[in-house]
Amino acid sequence: MQVIVSKRDLVRLLQRCQGVADKKSTMPVLGNVLLEVSGPDQLRLAATDLYLAVSGTLKAKVDKGGSVAVGARDLFERVKMMPEGEIAISVNDAAQTTVRSVGGARRYTLHGIPGEEFPSLPKLEDGATTHAMDVDVLSQLITRTHFSISADETRVHLNSALFEWDGDRVRMVTTDGHRLSRMDVTVGGAQASTNMLIPLKGIQELRRLCDEALTEAAKAGEDAGAGTLTLGQTGPNAFFQLGGLHFSVKLVDAQFPPYDQVIPDTTERAIRIPRVQMAEALKAVSLAASDRTGGVKLTIFEGKVRFESESPESGEGFDEIAVDYDGPSVTVGFNARYFLDVLSAMDEDEIILGISGDLDPAVLRPGTESAKGSYLAVVMPMRI
Repeated sequence: MQVIVSKRDLVRLLQRCQGVADKKSTMPVLGNVLLEVSGPDQLRLAATDLYLAVSGTLKAKVDKGGSVAVGARDLFERVKMMPEGEIAISVNDAAQTTVRSVGGARRYTLHGIPGEEFPSLPKLEDGATTHAMDVDVLSQLITRTHFSISADETRVHLNSALFEWDGDRVRMVTTDGHRLSRMDVTVGGAQASTNMLIPLKGIQELRRLCDEALTEAAKAGEDAGAGTLTLGQTGPNAFFQLGGLHFSVKLVDAQFPPYDQVIPDTTERAIRIPRVQMAEALKAVSLAASDRTGGVKLTIFEGKVRFESESPESGEGFDEIAVDYDGPSVTVGFNARYFLDVLSAMDEDEIILGISGDLDPAVLRPGTESAKGSYLAVVMPMRI
């Protein structure tokens, strides 16, 4: 194989691939990235850990076809050190791969393996139904819910996000058993019906893809946004395409908890609170909270919300903020981090905090609901 490619394009695609390649796997091949000539002027890169897979193409001057798999991180680090401009990649019959600067003296040699030994990636069936969605919509769904996915990989039904598309309504729900986040968005002009349980690793990669697309769109000054992606499903795999990048994830085969049963129908108190002020007060008071529980007491009484914490090691913390409330008082204990995660994911000036009793969950909503979407988070109480 002999090709010449742009360093900038190669670095961008390698960065995405080496994030998926599994360097710790007992199968060494999974730590590699596949390079193969896929057309008269195209070089295709691919990586997989057998659960996630990513592939993409870039323009290339092709002198000789072929394929090779080389260490993803090793190749990425070496290409980054190349001078700007064009890079020549050549592979001999023993899969030894040479990467050199076109017009420069710098070069590297890596030991690869034949491309035929690289695992095949799952493919979307021909004729399978696909749906289009704006990148910023998926980004919003993930941003407002990803933090409440359980990190416990043994509880696969909680170590994932529920993605539902019903008619023109798209929803993402996550929970770790202590808190829950739900985001709904109306997708104008789109009608679909699908239900997926996407594992945490897949959500993390989708978040990175969306962030990169949004960042590039912002740099380019595109008023229309970051474009659209298409999604589809074949068997146990979901497929996402954004521009020239293809991403697939093996879905979780489990039953997501009946989340509607966790969300209170109503709350006895609904207090409108400045979001930034509440976050600052919680951060300050949580410094004195127990490292083990992160517990903070919230007391709501006439005109104020009080935040208190204490621990044998850190002493006590105290703060208050003014609110428009004249109902009966209530004191509830919560994990401060759970509240802070929600407040950080929101961008509204005010939030509405719904609380009933000292053993009831808290419900957080934006102070102003959008006609295009709705959001809520539920945080379970704790004894302090």
